[in-house]
Amino acid sequence: MVLPEKGSKKLLNAWAFYDWANSVYSLVIASAVFPIFYDQIFPKGTMVPVFGTTMKSTALMSFTTAFAFLIVAFISPLLSGIADYAGNKKNFLKTFCYIGALSCIGLYWFDSDNLYFSLLCYLFGLIGFWGSLVFYNSYLPDIAYPEQQDAISAKGYSMGYIGSVILLVLNLAMVMFPKAFHLENAMQAMRISFISVGVWWIGFSQYTYLYLPKGARANKVTGDVLLNGFKELRKVWAQMGDNRTLKRYLSAFFVYSMAVQTVMLAATYFGAEEIAWPNDDAKSMGLIISILLIQLIAVAGALITSKLSAKFGNIKTLIGINIVWAVICTCAYFVTLPIHFYVTAAFVGLVMGGIQSLSRSTYSKFLPETTDTASYFSFYDVTEKIGIVIGMVLYGAIDQMFGSMRYSVVFLTVFFVVGVLLLLRVPKKN
Repeated sequence: MVLPEKGSKKLLNAWAFYDWANSVYSLVIASAVFPIFYDQIFPKGTMVPVFGTTMKSTALMSFTTAFAFLIVAFISPLLSGIADYAGNKKNFLKTFCYIGALSCIGLYWFDSDNLYFSLLCYLFGLIGFWGSLVFYNSYLPDIAYPEQQDAISAKGYSMGYIGSVILLVLNLAMVMFPKAFHLENAMQAMRISFISVGVWWIGFSQYTYLYLPKGARANKVTGDVLLNGFKELRKVWAQMGDNRTLKRYLSAFFVYSMAVQTVMLAATYFGAEEIAWPNDDAKSMGLIISILLIQLIAVAGALITSKLSAKFGNIKTLIGINIVWAVICTCAYFVTLPIHFYVTAAFVGLVMGGIQSLSRSTYSKFLPETTDTASYFSFYDVTEKIGIVIGMVLYGAIDQMFGSMRYSVVFLTVFFVVGVLLLLRVPKKN
């Protein structure tokens, strides 16, 4: 089969369709059903005996998440360097996809009696998802011209939100009406939903694999190229010394992305524990409504952000979004009632998709002309992952220390303020 040319509609749509395939993980597993499921297994305030000590259940999840991102931060430069050298980015994308999807299926057996196996499934699901994004993101400058990148990046996120909401609605119908699906109860329905995520992810990603090019090169991998990725990171960092715009932007991204990803990963756990829900059923329904609200508004948010960046420039738009995020985190400290949580969720949705898609495309625009796109995006992803490790460790430590995630969330305001200050230092180039 003849692959479509760079910039063609078919290639761009095939690339964006991977967001449709994999975003069910970020919604069903990371944001919606699994956090509710986890709260049912470990109710509010539960202290979990693990690794020879006891830990607050929400802090345990924060630390497990941080450890997963630490692994991704370490292995992604190793693998992306090999991928660029050998020209087989597609194979690495597939591998991480299958690791993540099969781990999601493994969550069916998540239980407090099998805690270590359960945590491993959660760990590898997260590694598979984020590891695949290293290679997925690195394809952007390969498949789209600079003037196309903002729009196709936003389209990818929008497709992801729409696709994940479709599966989530099906999963929620199973949870709310298990008997109609011949299931015993809501807990079994949640376990089945984890299987559906793995099947959806693997199934729909096949369309992307059909049209994506294998890679830019076709060199044979030998032992001396195993550390190529780390060498490439040093090379990228050295080259950034002459690219003040890219270097300053990446510094800003490191700081504010640390807070964005931490909020997104911890939001549902915050809602489950810190909001005064009338009862457990109201809690589950309220969290579900909030997640759906975020996802639906995020579709519009990503598209609005793309339009704003076209009018005002990427950096100015990112500054505005960071200011909104800072206000959200400050106000979150005072959120106690369900209605407060719904309003906060709406604002999160408005800026969530926008800051992700625009950050990715802005970085792509600032890259120098190069065929080693995986190495540059590996640097981007390592920066993001190390930020998440720091963010989640701080979030979990503050939660464990003070016994409340309110202090953790309000602390994240600092990172958005610093992010704004650093963005102001980026030379005006776009």
